[in-house]
Amino acid sequence: MVRLTVELIATSRNHFRKKRGLSFPEYLRTLTHLHFFSKDIEDIGDLSMCRNLTVLYLYDNHISHICNLAFARNLTHLYLQNNDLTRMDNLHHLQRLSKLYLGGNRILVVEGLENVPDLSELHLENQRLNPGEKLLLDPTTLLCLAESLCVLNINNNNIDDIRDLTVLKELRHFSAADNRLNNLEELEDVLCAWPRLLRADLRGNPACKSHRYRDRLITAGGSLQALDGREVKGVTRQFLLRWKACREARRRGPARSGAPTASPGDFPAGQGPRAGQSCFSPEALQRWKPQQPSLRAQRLKLSMSGLLSHVSVPSSLLCSQVDA
Repeated sequence: MVRLTVELIATSRNHFRKKRGLSFPEYLRTLTHLHFFSKDIEDIGDLSMCRNLTVLYLYDNHISHICNLAFARNLTHLYLQNNDLTRMDNLHHLQRLSKLYLGGNRILVVEGLENVPDLSELHLENQRLNPGEKLLLDPTTLLCLAESLCVLNINNNNIDDIRDLTVLKELRHFSAADNRLNNLEELEDVLCAWPRLLRADLRGNPACKSHRYRDRLITAGGSLQALDGREVKGVTRQFLLRWKACREARRRGPARSGAPTASPGDFPAGQGPRAGQSCFSPEALQRWKPQQPSLRAQRLKLSMSGLLSHVSVPSSLLCSQVDA
């Protein structure tokens, strides 16, 4: 079994190079970055002499348990993707941790981050789960990350419900591609709860096949700059917001005017009118006809015309009667 220890660091060509007047213990105390990825490491030993460690690269190994990191109170970046981890434990000592990479492991429950107040990025994509299992997110942990987490990646984890994520008010980038999200209304509600969200990737979910999927999510995510890898243009958002306001107004009560109204069906999906283009399609204009006089007005007109054709009335008197 390969174990990461200070002795392994001493024998590594990529690390310790004895300098004039610098002993190995002194070197360990000055060490800030440790690169031991793809080394067949299965366990983390005593590294307490590396007290100033800030970045630790241990991805693409065979580590099954997070341990012996209590000393690393200055650690800000931890790369443990593509190992054999099944639990997120012993992370509560890493109070300065800001970026945590745990993709490609066997983790079933996201937990144990209650005492990591500065965590801004959490990467949990592609967990190697058993058939029928899905990645679960502990509500207590999510609540503790509500004010700090800006980037969350949960791609390809059989997830079918993300309503618990609405507490993450500071989220900027969200990736949940290749999951089992099929409720478009739920996605709208979640995006509405993230006022700072700039990028979202939901490709590969059943909900993506829903009618007007892109239009509805752009409207829900008021600050979105990109959805599913495609830019969201400002003119598109403004058009969709105006259309939504018109639709809600029509639902509240019938329109007083017979004029046509624009709908997203008059434009390609996810696009608004181009500069100089009418907000109404030729088909919509062709369907619209000005309001016709009522039947009562038509009958009154016929009666008056028949009466005037048989009776001679001074024009001054007729005008006074009409004005009355």
